[in-house]
Amino acid sequence: MTTPSPISADGLMPPPGCPAHGMARNGLVRLPEVTDPAATYEGLRKQHGPVAPVLLHGDIPAWMVLGYRENLEVMRTPKLFSRDSRLWNAFIENRVPADSPLMPMVAWQPLCVFADGDEHARLRGAVVDGLAQFNRRGMRKYVTHYTRQLVAGFRRDGTADLVRDYAEPLPMLVVSRLLGMTPDKGPLLVEPTLDLVRGSETAAASNAVVTQVLTDLVAYKKTTPGDDLASRLILHESQLTDTEVVEHLRMILVAAHQGTVNLIAHTLRLILTDRRFRGSLSGGQMTLPDALEQVMWDNPSIATIPGRWATSDTMIGGQHIRKGDLLMLCIAAANVDPEQRPDLSVPMHGNRSHLALSAGPHECPGGDIGRAIADTGIDELMSLLPDMALAIPETEIGVTSNWLTKRPDALPVRFTSPRSLGDLHPAQGAPVAAQPLPAASNPQQHSRPPAAVSSQQGSWWRSLLSR
Repeated sequence: MTTPSPISADGLMPPPGCPAHGMARNGLVRLPEVTDPAATYEGLRKQHGPVAPVLLHGDIPAWMVLGYRENLEVMRTPKLFSRDSRLWNAFIENRVPADSPLMPMVAWQPLCVFADGDEHARLRGAVVDGLAQFNRRGMRKYVTHYTRQLVAGFRRDGTADLVRDYAEPLPMLVVSRLLGMTPDKGPLLVEPTLDLVRGSETAAASNAVVTQVLTDLVAYKKTTPGDDLASRLILHESQLTDTEVVEHLRMILVAAHQGTVNLIAHTLRLILTDRRFRGSLSGGQMTLPDALEQVMWDNPSIATIPGRWATSDTMIGGQHIRKGDLLMLCIAAANVDPEQRPDLSVPMHGNRSHLALSAGPHECPGGDIGRAIADTGIDELMSLLPDMALAIPETEIGVTSNWLTKRPDALPVRFTSPRSLGDLHPAQGAPVAAQPLPAASNPQQHSRPPAAVSSQQGSWWRSLLSR
């Protein structure tokens, strides 16, 4: 099969023989237009095998890696498949405009995710050491504190949308504090961070907002360090530049927020809709950590990772890959590869060999942070509202999907608004406020600061036994 190749010399169309030439006739998939990712991936697998040609924004050709084994091969072979996006032939030939929605995710930056070899080791070492300070016990304090705040802010009519009102804000509130921000900054970054990953027309502007907040944070922490990730990166022996610190904070913020939002949303949907899941829990066959791993298999938070760039002409999955071609790692398709999981109904309890956190030298170093936020947050939420139930039929749950992610777009629930919501008190050991950042040029305050609430005894999971 001919490799997707650059546009022709006239700058108008790909040359004859290229899969992108006559896209409609050749049936190549435009990833930005995909509305049913799972069906699309399986259609690509049947048509092309474990590696398929696709089109990105602006009809730029790329390869979608669908197979489990092929994904592992790409992830574990940086000499053949580099993370350095400057190798991309589309960049070299000036086919990606500066305002392309692709840019926030694939434009080269001084980050460990765009480096290989010794430079990757230097940058990643600072990130790993910085994240190592956040143990699970310390994380629980933050997650519990903010879960109670958010629940106290739910509407008094006993309804809430668990995506908008809970899954989206919780990870940002927690992660922004770990980075060293003051409590007022987290809520302001929720929408820009989500928009950045959507690949929307405003993605570049949203990226600029996030980057500016982090630039201000680093400038402040250089003079007033604290016990936070920004300070740890600034002071690390790897001697990161200010730009490297800012970019790594942005990477961690975006990845931890987006990934954990999707993990929480998918898990809550499963809890609210799948009676077999509840039965398994009540039978003692599945713990909450097992449930989270099952979601990582079936609905990985980041469905597609862009990307890897071929360092030379090669072959993978039966396809001829040219030097400089972009490969998109489709984790969602790899995790359901029929060669690995011929029967998707078989539970994957205790099996962490999914690719939701990638693999090889670029495996996500913060996976345990996302697990801790989701695990503690879901358990605490359901302890506070044990009679929570879906307010709409399961069939009416919509899906928000884009070229990188997929999750429920809303989870409206109803619950008995307990008197305890009015009587809840701050948790003991609640996080102490960080030192304030310099005032922004147009400061905004969180429009609805929720009152703090206290925990209730007992885990919601145990309440399933009595249902």
